[in-house]
Amino acid sequence: MIKVLFVCHGNICRSPMAEFVMKDLVKKAGLEGKFHIASAAVSREEIGNPVYPPARRELAKHGIRCDGHAAHQITRRELEDYDHIYYMDASNGRYLRRLFGEDAAKCRMLLSHDVADPWYTGDFTETWNDVLEGCTRILEELA
Repeated sequence: MIKVLFVCHGNICRSPMAEFVMKDLVKKAGLEGKFHIASAAVSREEIGNPVYPPARRELAKHGIRCDGHAAHQITRRELEDYDHIYYMDASNGRYLRRLFGEDAAKCRMLLSHDVADPWYTGDFTETWNDVLEGCTRILEELA
């Protein structure tokens, strides 16, 4: 089982979008039994909250549901248990290093540049495009 965790600041926009896009790609590739995919936050600000409504709408435009999601902060256990941890921007990387020190070295950015943060840009389509690009690459690398 390949375990993949996506991380962003609050776990209500980018990381759950990546989680559910990756799950959709894996399902379409017939590889559901090969992967365990989840998402988490570096902060505690949004704990318990569902996917932010505009992010939910963007996923729905592409036929992807995100029911049952509740934001949570990444734990040391997740850091240890997941094979691949991808964060969305450089700020998330700094938070991970503060939380876990050199153990955070196993975490890496989803793309070579920051994934657009729709919380600030309001552009959920741009974030969708970034997330889809990153998740497609990951599936090609890991499958």
